[in-house]
Amino acid sequence: MPVLSIIVPIYNAKETLSRCVNSILSQDFKDFELLLMDDGSKDGSEKLCDSFREKDARIRVIHKENSGVSNTRNAALSIAKGRYIQFLDADDWITPEASGQLVRALEKEKADIVIADFYRVVEKWISRKGSIDTEGLLTRQEFADWMAKSPADYYYGVLWNKLFRRDIIERYGLRMDPELRWCEDFIFNMEYLLHADRIYVLRVPIYYYVKTEGSLVQQGLNASDIIRMKLNVIDYYSDFYKNVYSPEDYAKKRAEIYRFLLDYSRDNEAIPLLPGSKKLGEERTKVAHDFVRENSWTKHYYEERMFQRLFRSVMSRFDLERRELSVLLYLHSFGSVGDLKELSEYLELPKISAQALLQYLSIRGYLKMDFAKPETASLTEKSGRILNAIDSAVSEEEQNSTEGMSEGEKKNYRALREKVFQNLKKRLRM
Repeated sequence: MPVLSIIVPIYNAKETLSRCVNSILSQDFKDFELLLMDDGSKDGSEKLCDSFREKDARIRVIHKENSGVSNTRNAALSIAKGRYIQFLDADDWITPEASGQLVRALEKEKADIVIADFYRVVEKWISRKGSIDTEGLLTRQEFADWMAKSPADYYYGVLWNKLFRRDIIERYGLRMDPELRWCEDFIFNMEYLLHADRIYVLRVPIYYYVKTEGSLVQQGLNASDIIRMKLNVIDYYSDFYKNVYSPEDYAKKRAEIYRFLLDYSRDNEAIPLLPGSKKLGEERTKVAHDFVRENSWTKHYYEERMFQRLFRSVMSRFDLERRELSVLLYLHSFGSVGDLKELSEYLELPKISAQALLQYLSIRGYLKMDFAKPETASLTEKSGRILNAIDSAVSEEEQNSTEGMSEGEKKNYRALREKVFQNLKKRLRM
């Protein structure tokens, strides 16, 4: 059985489907099944699904009559085999590390659900979105407190920036409501959260979201249908908080909870030239496409670019700058600052700037030190979480880079790399 089931409902998505599926097949994490759920497409998407199935045995294609996205997702949940469930929309795509980061976070933290940041895409521009500014485990009530501050944010309502446990879904018979065409995913999330004790917030943008669906009016609903559905969702939202809070706490927070009546569905767009927006592609570490000849230098280049990608992911997750992460790696490697001059040379900073950086990291709780004696700086438990994240990322990258090798070949490869490392260290000390 696969560890992960990835579900993609598809309806006339020929223009974007290849980008979506290729991003899934390019995942660093390999142990998954991909359920391509064709909801009666007529534009050639159905044939494209079949062509993908022929190329990769992990893909299962289901062709069905058109019945809407909720019914389609429900059909996929009924046949999914993975321990965990991840959703994508056919218009969107994910980063190469997305599935692996979600699975690792859920398993390491023994969480019931993981929720991650995402990128909002508008034409060739993106902006990062996330509503909880601290990474770690939350209780159901703590998560509800955060959600009450921004109740209609896509971050909370959508399925695709989350990882679910299938045993919880099946134990409580959780499914999408096919009668709803607005906020049906939000209601599913709230139902699920009522059975989730450990909620892990992963502050890494893993998903590229392109909003293309039309309004409720464009979907053919009349005014009375829209009002009925929205009132239903509002009632459900209120009931969710009544289940989470005691009557006394609910009464205290009622005004904040009822912001949902006014807020509905906020989705700040990525707008060119505004703070936080970037051109699509600038958010990722990539290899330049103009290298033609493979030689020893380009091999080092590819390795360096991969480590930049790993470090950028960790920096984004823990809100660190490159030099701040470098200080933690330095102390992790050498145990202490020792001579401040050596650290400043390593960081390519003046000594006074290196000392100020140590003090800043101490204030943030990553180091403990006597400010008058920078050589006393040492790592704290908080910084240990960051180093563990790096170790996990590097370990997974080593697995990917040795893919297809036998155990003996891997052992020889590690031994040869260690010899290369010792020779480099010897040369650099001359």
